Amino acid sequence: MSEISDVLSAISALHARGERMALATIVSVRGSTYRRPGARLLVPEHGAAVGNVSGGCLEGDVERIGREVMASGEPRLELFDLTADGDEVWGYGLGCNGAMELFIEPAEHAVATAAALRTAVEEERACCLVTVIDSGTDTVSPGARLLLHADGRVEGGIGSDEADAAAADLARHALDSGVSSLEQLGELRVFTEVLLPPPRLLVCGAGHDAIPLVRQAASLGWHVTVADVRRPFLSHDRFPDAVAFLHAEPLVVGDAFVPDARMSAVVMTHNYLRDIDYLRSLLGRGLAYLGVLGPRRRTDQMLAELAATGIEPTAADLDVLHAPAGLDLGAEGPDEVAWSIVAELLAVHRGRAGGPLRARTAPIHAVPEAEPAV
Repeated sequence: MSEISDVLSAISALHARGERMALATIVSVRGSTYRRPGARLLVPEHGAAVGNVSGGCLEGDVERIGREVMASGEPRLELFDLTADGDEVWGYGLGCNGAMELFIEPAEHAVATAAALRTAVEEERACCLVTVIDSGTDTVSPGARLLLHADGRVEGGIGSDEADAAAADLARHALDSGVSSLEQLGELRVFTEVLLPPPRLLVCGAGHDAIPLVRQAASLGWHVTVADVRRPFLSHDRFPDAVAFLHAEPLVVGDAFVPDARMSAVVMTHNYLRDIDYLRSLLGRGLAYLGVLGPRRRTDQMLAELAATGIEPTAADLDVLHAPAGLDLGAEGPDEVAWSIVAELLAVHRGRAGGPLRARTAPIHAVPEAEPAV
């Protein structure tokens, strides 16, 4: 389960038990920070917090403020500015020379929206949440929300019909760009947050080495489907983290999905004839990533056989084909090989080369459009 799913589930569970809670959300960052806008920390009245907004150095302060917010019932916008170079900043423990704004509110304000968001996440639907974090008018309170679904449906509202229409328009533009940001909407300052469906991974082959791959991909919030011709191998006892199983011949697997830019596949049956049929079925489907386990020459031979039958991979097919699958980590054994593949999957998903960070001259994260107020 992803972090956002954990937080949304906890909100629903705590609300059902009638417990108070506070929700802290990063709405903007500047400079180097551990987390990005949209990261959340749910602070329950009793028990451990869920999620995180830093590497562990700010959680104590955020939890303290969260309890104050629970007591007052009033949301707060807090700035943590740690951009100074002195020892007093680095000694604070941030580990990053940056600043971030957090919107901390009684989580009861978010209960209705949390249920809708959780449904959207479970049903793999994109949506955009517009949250008022500061208001210059008495008619709109911080914490008011409007949720726009990708199909155009709107839930909630932030005030007047005019404000709702403007917020929905902002949300539509945000969904098109895929970028979350802070925006000024008249007298309102709003956080426009894009929530995209989790990436999907199809694992072709339910052998022993597929078990850690499924587990590790699922730990990142990816939705993993395992395909195999052997029905007994397709079970939650064997793959407790898989969201679905596909018992089918390799040649028809490609017809069982509507592939898109968030879907990847790894072929790992260790059976040459099955692997070539999986390739035959998956090439040309518009996948973001198609990995094949085994030596490059083995995949080259399969591609040559496919070409001889009239299936010639296009340049686009070869661009997403990763054979051998995984980054060059010197991996040995199923667990290490799985980590190398998951690392490559993540790099491709994020548009990175997958090299060492010490060789990167640009910022680790993309520079956000909106900066926190100072």
